[in-house]
Order: sequence, then structure tokens, then C-alpha cells
Amino acid sequence: MEIRTGEQLNIEVKNCTEAMDAKLSGANGKRAVVLCGGTGCISSHSNEIKAKFEEFIKEKGLEEKVTVNQTGCFGFCSQGPFVKIFPEDTLYRLVQIEDVEEIVNTDLIGGQIVERLLYVDPATQEKVVKQDDITFYKKQKRIALHGCGVINPEDINEAVGYGAFQGLKKALSMSPKEVIDEVLASGLRGRGGAGFPTGRKWSFAYANQADQKYVVCNGDEGDPGAFMDRSILEGNPFAVIEGMMIAGYAIGASEGYFYVRAEYPIAVNRLQIAIDQMNEAGILGENILGTGFNFQAHIRLGAGAFVCGEETALLNSIEGQRGMPRPRPPFPAVKGLWGKPTVVNNVETLASVPYILREGAADFASVGTEKSKGTKVFALGGKVNNVGLVEVPMGTTLRELIYDIGGGIPNGKAFKAIQTGGPSGGCLTTEYLDEPIDFDNLVAKGSMMGSGGAIVMDEDNCMVNIAKFYMEFICDESCGKCSPCRIGTKRMLEILTKICDGKGTMEDLDELEQLSEAVKSNSLCALGQTSSNPVVSTITHFKDEYIAHIVDKKCPAKICKNLLSYKIIKDNCFGCGMCARQCPAGAITKTDYVAPGKKLPALTIDAQKCIKCGMCMSSCKFKAIVKE
Repeated sequence: MEIRTGEQLNIEVKNCTEAMDAKLSGANGKRAVVLCGGTGCISSHSNEIKAKFEEFIKEKGLEEKVTVNQTGCFGFCSQGPFVKIFPEDTLYRLVQIEDVEEIVNTDLIGGQIVERLLYVDPATQEKVVKQDDITFYKKQKRIALHGCGVINPEDINEAVGYGAFQGLKKALSMSPKEVIDEVLASGLRGRGGAGFPTGRKWSFAYANQADQKYVVCNGDEGDPGAFMDRSILEGNPFAVIEGMMIAGYAIGASEGYFYVRAEYPIAVNRLQIAIDQMNEAGILGENILGTGFNFQAHIRLGAGAFVCGEETALLNSIEGQRGMPRPRPPFPAVKGLWGKPTVVNNVETLASVPYILREGAADFASVGTEKSKGTKVFALGGKVNNVGLVEVPMGTTLRELIYDIGGGIPNGKAFKAIQTGGPSGGCLTTEYLDEPIDFDNLVAKGSMMGSGGAIVMDEDNCMVNIAKFYMEFICDESCGKCSPCRIGTKRMLEILTKICDGKGTMEDLDELEQLSEAVKSNSLCALGQTSSNPVVSTITHFKDEYIAHIVDKKCPAKICKNLLSYKIIKDNCFGCGMCARQCPAGAITKTDYVAPGKKLPALTIDAQKCIKCGMCMSSCKFKAIVKE
């Protein structure tokens, strides 16, 4: 492929667009089998399913009539692996290797839909053929996820055919200051958590007349349950590189660095493929599109330190130093990588930039709320039916996110809370379900947007235990540079553990609240400054659970092991002995009591021997064992 000047790019776009349109519409006389190639579906054998399709298509002599390739994440992770057939746009979900032959014979050859593999709407029980007709997708709008689930992320031709580099081409026809003004007009705020205006950050670096500047993409996604950045890099790495190049042109940088977790091998591999293809096409390198703009992109792998999501710790890591935050000011836009002005944006932020330049700032700003423009990508997980990756307009309510898109709480359980912002965020309860999602509103309600993790909890979750879980994570990930975070979070974890073990006092609760404020006020970086959010929000909304653990020595959700006891209801026990055989501690023995209507003596649990593993309860077919 040769793309060297703006004129040649026009020709390439025309050819690639026609090819992409033909793939989706069938105008080329072919049908296309597209499989989800995100990490989730690959772990469920998407690669093997793809290979089986290729095998059967070759066996049936369909190579000239059917193409097969993979895309990025479809988003609806709980229903994967996915297979989509174009041009009909038929979507099959939960596809297994053994389903491939039926799809080939029935659909590709016979022209009939395999109805048993269609999504079934849980409300209407109707089978849904097309992706856009599924409720999960109806309230979404893809900007940062543009192209994900549509293009082959390892093929630059498909990316170009779906709009890639049009934003870059427009930016290169403008002055750097005009590009920054366009991003400012769009209202784009950083999607990494803080929500700082992107254009303003760029303007600081632009104003600095240094001989060398850098753009850094923060792909060090470390929140438990978060996979937004990973999915964007896997689904459309070209868009993120394009966004980095536009940022580089705007501030006067000639080099960019992608800092991505080493635990994301698929994302890293596809990112490298995209960089290589763009270098080969002349879109990266010297004199890009004949404009005199030079830019090169590099990849650096993170070793999994959560603190390296903080921008100055990330810069230290790229430089080969220990990943620990630097005092600010000076901010990276003034003195960053190797002491040079550096703009650090996260993956989702950079993925949104091409859209703004391609479609215009006004188009982007027309979506969202007054102070939070555009869309936000969330990794929706936990106790929700439709686990997956979603992108919704700012201003969407939590109720819409959880119930309309997420499909509500499984097994008829009651919603209890949603944790937004990962370990740095807080828990929001039922009273906030109709609150719109935006940067400022979530902070005002005691949580935060964060990078986009959204963990739903139901009535079976213990909120004290949830606070303890996040504090364990923070303690493990604290770099130890500052005493408030290093010592304060450890002390908070000790108190939370004490409360969960039934050994806490009301004085401990007072100390926990005081420590939370001290750590928040005095820590060096955002890891420590926000570490107490889960503690403060759970005490605020679920103080009764803390008091139950402390005063009553009970865990209302029956989660904390040291506050539990297992009991056999003798009148329900058939004496089968299954629980005794499963008990690793030998804590279950027979009694002399035979329940009415039963033939064998009931069993009992020795509380002194019981290790509270729950094996007895899970093995009892008669529901005769309960937790108290």
C-alpha cells in the first residue's frame, strides 16, 4: 500500500471505503462472517471458531463467496462469543465450535437463520436478529468505540474505509492553534478520571517553546473489573494512534509513547501491527501526507503497578525509573518526559479526538450535558444481567445504565449499590438511580467518574467487606513514597479487617473516619487522595451495617466468615450424609433424631470444628443447611 500525500490518501479512501461498504452491504457479491476478537471472546475459543469456519468454508467450496475475519469487542460480553453475518446483519451469540457446521449449512448455504443462536429478549421472549435491535445497544452511542466490532483491527484498509485518518487530514490543514481551539470548543474532558479539559492541557504544552515535546497515551488500566482501554486498543488501535498524532501536531511534538500493561498482549500486538502498517503507508514517519509534519510512535510495557496509572509515575516508568509519583507543580505539560513538555492523555480521550476533527466540535458538543460533553465508556460488571462494555451519552442516568442497558439485577435480587470509579470511587445507592452521569454530578454525590469501571452490587453484598476489598487493593498498590498513603491505608485496612472479624469497636469507627480525612488531605498523588472514597461512601450510606458488625457481631449480608455459623435444620435433613462427605474438617456428625417422614438420623454441625468453607451448604440437595 502506498499513502504518501494528501491526494493519494483521497484515492486510498475512495478505494477502501468502497471495499468496506461492499463488505457490509454485500455489493461485492460476497457474504462476510465476522467474529468478535476481543479478549473475552478469544478466551471462549473465538480463534478456534474462526478456524473451524475457514475449514468448513473451504470444504464446501465457498472461498469465493464468503470471507471470514475478526473484529474488536462487540461489547455484550456476557453473550459472547459472537458471530455476525453480513450483509444481512444477523447476529449469533453464545456460539460454540460445534455450532459452526450448522451455521455454514443452514445460513451460508441454505439462506435460513439459525434461530436457536439468536438473542432472546428477556422481557418479550422474542428472538432478535439484528444487533441494533437488542435493548443493550439501543441507548448507546459509539464515538470512542468507533469501528470496534466492525473493522478488522489488523487491517489498515478497513480502518481507512471506515473513516480513519480523515480527522488527521483535516487537522493538518489547520494551524496547531486552530486544532486546539476545536478540541476546546468540543468540551472534551480527560476520560482517565480527573476530567481536566483536554484542549486546555494541550494549550499549556503548546505555549512552551521547547526543542522537543512528547505525547504519551496512558493505557495502564488497573481498576478491578475495568477493560475499557483494552477493548478500544484491541478494536481500533488506528483511531488511538490518529488521536495521538493530532495531539502531537497541535502541541508541536514529534514523538509519542503508548504505555500499556503487559497483561494486555492482544492489545499490544494489534497496536504494534497498526504502527507497522502506518509506517509502511507513510502515515507515520517523516513528512506525513506531504505536510512537513513528522511523528513516530513507540510502545512501552507496564509491569502491572496500579500507581503507574498516575501520570507522573507513568513518566518515571517510561524513563526506566521506579514508578512513583512526582510532586506537582511542575506539571507534565511544562516538565514531563525527560524534562520536556509532555501531554498525557488516556486511551479513550485520544480515541475521541479523531471524531471531533472529522465530524466537528459542534457535533461532539451536541451530545452530553452542559459541563460534560460527548460520551463515556463503562465496563459494566458485577451483579447485573448484561455484563459488558457500553458507551453512553453523558447525562444518561444510573437507572438507564443498570436496568435499560444492563438488564437489571440477576435472580430477582434487590439493587444495593453501584461502585463507579474503581478503588478511587464511591458507592451510590438507590436514591441516586435517577442522577445523570457526568463528571461533576458523580463527585457531588460522593463518587467519581474515574476511568469508567461500574460494579453493581445486590442485597447479598456486604458493604463493609467491599470497603475492605478495595482497601486491600490500595495497600497492595501503594508505592510507599508518602507516609499518609503508606501508613494510613494500612491502618484503615487493619480497622476494616477487625470490624469484619467481629472484633471492632465504635471507637474504631470514629478512628476510621478520621484516618480517611487525613489520608485524603495529605497524600502525594490521587491514589492516596481518593483511597478513602469507598470507606467514606459505605459509612455514609451503610452505617447500619458497620454497627451490626461492631455491636451485634453479625454480618447482615452473611458474607464475613468470622461472623457466620452454619446450621442444619434437623426436620429438613434426610440424613443422606452428602454434607459430611464434603466437609474437609470432619465437623458433621449424626444425631439420634429422625425427622418426621424421614428414615435416617439427621446430622449436626460442630461449631468448634467448622471452618466455614460452605461446602456443606452447596452440596445439600434438600436446602437443609442455612447460614446464620
